[in-house]
Amino acid sequence: MMNRFEEEVYHCTDVITDLMERTENPLHRAILKNYRRHIHLEGAGLFDEIVAPDMMTEEPLYRINWGEPSVIRGKQGVVDFYRSVKEAVMWNTDDKIAVADWGLCDELTFNFLVTGTDLCALGVDVEDKDAIYHYQTRQAFVWPYDDHARLLGEHLYVDATSVHIEKVHPNDVITPARAREIHLEILETLEK
Repeated sequence: MMNRFEEEVYHCTDVITDLMERTENPLHRAILKNYRRHIHLEGAGLFDEIVAPDMMTEEPLYRINWGEPSVIRGKQGVVDFYRSVKEAVMWNTDDKIAVADWGLCDELTFNFLVTGTDLCALGVDVEDKDAIYHYQTRQAFVWPYDDHARLLGEHLYVDATSVHIEKVHPNDVITPARAREIHLEILETLEK
């Protein structure tokens, strides 16, 4: 039986699939397909596939507003950024997506399962450093794409006023390995 977080990871891109089914413009459908695949590649830890020539342009530019704002340039910088997240369980919920010729915008709830120790390192006081916490924030993703539906970069903005933290019951914990399995399972079902 799946716990609530496994269920959410399994369904984290359903909203993208639903929008693809209602979208007739071939470029918009291709952008949404790239976005959905990107999310599952990231969750599976397949970062080199994210920066593949059919997924991303040669010189991507990321603008990240998580904690200390940063700018990341180039494919190696992107791979290094994803690797810096380490063994995290992350997924989206409550997405509101719009797609256009230039790319897409997604306002969503970004979810992390994280240790109390990791939260303390981020400056968040928690009662139990050994526990697992569900950390949520509303975020806005602006992802520009080229006319071949390849990602040009990411612009990520966090609504710091929306932070919600909840201690997770051990029965609801999902490990990074389990999250990776789910993303790999979903990737097998997606057309390239």
